[in-house]
Amino acid sequence: MHVPTPVQEWDTDAVLTVPNVLSFIRLLGIPVFCWLILAGHDVSAVVLLMVFGVTDWFDGFLARRLKQRSALGAKLDPVADRLYILAAVIVLVIRGIVPWWFLVILLARDVMLALLVPALKRHGIVALPVNRVGKLGTMLLLVAFPLILLGAESSLGWEWAHWTGWAFAWTGAAAYWAAGTLYVRATIQLNRSDP
Repeated sequence: MHVPTPVQEWDTDAVLTVPNVLSFIRLLGIPVFCWLILAGHDVSAVVLLMVFGVTDWFDGFLARRLKQRSALGAKLDPVADRLYILAAVIVLVIRGIVPWWFLVILLARDVMLALLVPALKRHGIVALPVNRVGKLGTMLLLVAFPLILLGAESSLGWEWAHWTGWAFAWTGAAAYWAAGTLYVRATIQLNRSDP
């Protein structure tokens, strides 16, 4: 059975497009986001994450609207999301709000996907297109960590935020891993399609 290599059409190969600049700004905001949490400015960190969440949606909208979809933009977007998730978990582990083993659960999935890169490169691609399960997992995790932060006793201590945040975190982690297994399956099918 032949499995077609995913093909994506791009509008431009320019680097400095409006959507890409928004993605770069989001990436530059990661150290600021981490510092705000480590310094105990939790509400400011959550507001910053919300602003970047809006720009995440907006850069995709602008890419389609302005016909500025690019291969670089397609890579920057999920990279920024993953870095925000990992950065949030790491600083929450440092603050003692999230246990270290939850970081290992999320990090192990990203390591698993990194191990697929050599197999994908043989087919001339660096990564498979983001699937809906992965998008759902990312969204749930990006909502979960601010809630967990605000629900912590060392923060605002909102109990409802604590429990809601952890419900989102576990559901997001499950979706994150489910998406990872779909990427593994797609990579295996891609390699089996070799003559």
